[in-house]
This record gives sequence, C-alpha cells and structure tokens, in this order.
Amino acid sequence: MVQVSVNYTGDLHCDATHGPSQAKISTDAPSDNKGKGEAFSPTDLVATALATCISTTMGIKAEDLGVDLRGMTVSVQKEMSNDPPRRIIALPSEVHIPLICSRLAMRSAYAAHRRRLQLTRI
Repeated sequence: MVQVSVNYTGDLHCDATHGPSQAKISTDAPSDNKGKGEAFSPTDLVATALATCISTTMGIKAEDLGVDLRGMTVSVQKEMSNDPPRRIIALPSEVHIPLICSRLAMRSAYAAHRRRLQLTRI
C-alpha cells in the first residue's frame, strides 16, 4: 500500500507527498478554471499517470524481451468537457518507439524470448 498525503495551501494550490520516497509535486487549478495554471492541474496528472503507466508497462515487457525502449515517447492529449460538470472526456494517446536495431539483434531477442517460453513450460 502506498500513501499519498495532500496539503491544500490555498488559492487552488495543493502540495502532494509520496509516502515511500517523500517526493513532492504541486498542483494548481488551470487558468480556464479559476486557477493560475502555475503547475500541473489535477486532471493533468490523470493524463500524466496514463502516459507514465503506458511507458512503464511497455518498459517492463521490453526488458523481459531484451528490447531497449530508451527514447520512446508517449503523448497524451487531455480533452475536457465544455458543459458542466467539468470532466475529462477523452485521453487520446500516441506512442512513438524508435526501433533502431539490426536484424541480428532482433533475431537474438526473439531467440532469447523463445528460450524463456520453453523454460516456463517445463
């Protein structure tokens, strides 16, 4: 279990602390919703969470397959409703993977993956 603590500091600003690491982030309401837009908005963090979740999940699988995804980028466009209540209506996402590898490296990664599959079936 992970605990995140949030302190409302006024003027639509919050400071959040990640319990295990003590890392901190600040949020502000967006300028089109009574804020100053001085930091990520809470809904920006939803889009950020999606992009980092996609990246991390793909990174885990890529490591299992012996594939290096460094340089991969994920872009998420947050679309908000125009009518009340204000809410996220879409999070279209794009993943760009620079796959610069030789045919030999691809064959090697594929062979290693097949060996792992064979070992797990025993």
